[in-house]
Order: sequence, then C-alpha cells, then structure tokens
Amino acid sequence: MKPARAATRRHLPNSPFNAPVDRPVPEFSVDDRVTHDQYGLGTVVGVEKDLAVLVQFREQRVRIPSPFRKLRTL
Repeated sequence: MKPARAATRRHLPNSPFNAPVDRPVPEFSVDDRVTHDQYGLGTVVGVEKDLAVLVQFREQRVRIPSPFRKLRTL
C-alpha cells in the first residue's frame, strides 16, 4: 500500500495566520562554497540549470535536486 501524499494547503483570505511566502530558488555556480544540513561543507562542481547541483563533500559527490532547501552558500 502506498502512503498518502500530503496535500498542499491553500490560504484562506480570512485566516489570522500569514500567507506562506514563495521563496525564490537560489542560483549556484561552479566553485561556490556551500553548506548542507546533512553533508556539511562542500564545493559546487556542477550545475544543471534549475534542476540540480553536484557538490563535492570531502570524499563523496552528491547530486542535490532543486529546490535546495538544505543547501546554502557561504
């Protein structure tokens, strides 16, 4: 049995809570120094437009897909 997918919630106009903010997808370029929540410090070695980035973390290369929530530039 497949697990149920979480539905995206829509913001109601009369809600007392703030509407969710759509953050722009960050852009990375080769040789950018980055940090990742799980892998730590690394260097961008490849960029696939807005799809993914390839990052070298110590001994391993990891392909990080967009929207890059856990990846930040230094």
